[in-house]
Amino acid sequence: MRARAILLLCLAILFALTPLMLPSFDGYDPEDFPVQVLRPSVQPAGYAFSIWLVIYAGLILHAGYGLLRRADDPVWDRPRLPLMAALVLGTTWVALAEDQPVAATVTILIMLAAALTAVLRTARADRLWLMPPIALLAGWVTAAAGAASGVTMVGLGWLTDTASAVVCILGVLAIAVAMQLRLGRVPEYGAAVVWALVGITVANWGLNAPVAWLALAGAAVMGAVTVVAGRNQIP
Repeated sequence: MRARAILLLCLAILFALTPLMLPSFDGYDPEDFPVQVLRPSVQPAGYAFSIWLVIYAGLILHAGYGLLRRADDPVWDRPRLPLMAALVLGTTWVALAEDQPVAATVTILIMLAAALTAVLRTARADRLWLMPPIALLAGWVTAAAGAASGVTMVGLGWLTDTASAVVCILGVLAIAVAMQLRLGRVPEYGAAVVWALVGITVANWGLNAPVAWLALAGAAVMGAVTVVAGRNQIP
């Protein structure tokens, strides 16, 4: 267990350093697709990506505390393997995203599966340190995987810009609602999804009304589900 705890901390630090690999990266390059769309509607406004700073810090604190205080705790060890897989895949995604967007999208979908597995393996013990950082990562990656899929579908010409945004927002919402209901009183997951949907609303306000209103309605639904799931959970 201790070896996994040490490896997790190393991977969390490496993952936090990935932006340095591509300091100017601001999304898939339209020129890497057959159909070039300069600003896909499914992509949140730039400010929304600042959540990564919180995620990076949370994961490092989680891994550090886990190593120092919970290295041999089986409850803490259960999510470590899928979380490590998610961090490795996230680092790989950054390497692929600059010029291989299709491969990057496949990678982030697998990363999503790993992150969801990790959060489902967490317990509600150590409520401050164990679950929240993983839940925040899983929530944001749920939305990010949807956005990456939407951009890819547009770029490959499978759907129009608006249609891909609608399909992916509904897909993200379906996954997120199901996960939140299963997780119960874990608001960090739902908060990350709401943050992303509000970011999509802001990005499309005054430019693409159907997408803006759908994202806003989705944020409201996700917020309500997060509150209700927390209240209905048996302590």
